[in-house]
Amino acid sequence: MRRARAGFRRWRRTRPFWAALWTGLGGFVILFLPLAPLGRILQVGIGGIAGMAAGVLLLAMALLILLMPGQRYTAGVVAVVAGVASFPLTNLGGLVVGMFLAVLGGSMAVGWVPERPPRRRLFRRPRSESAS
Repeated sequence: MRRARAGFRRWRRTRPFWAALWTGLGGFVILFLPLAPLGRILQVGIGGIAGMAAGVLLLAMALLILLMPGQRYTAGVVAVVAGVASFPLTNLGGLVVGMFLAVLGGSMAVGWVPERPPRRRLFRRPRSESAS
């Protein structure tokens, strides 16, 4: 169990894991809020379709961020735009919670920098000053 946990930790540190998690959670909230009972939905109609489209797009961007860290800039920008666009198009962006999580995850993906391996110190001999 320890080896599996250590392996997952190593894998997680090589990609923007938390950005993908927040983006996916925001997409989940935006996607499934229109499927709530009618008493809990603020807007019925095109908002439900737009909410599903924005939610599916955000879930796809979360998977792209997680599985292809090299595409994190594009996926992060698309996630931020979809999160902000979900505010007027859906139920206030998943009652603002989904929009906030999508923007948070997208901005974290854009700002993530891969961890550099520690520098190896090379021991050099001091240059000897020779008079020639």
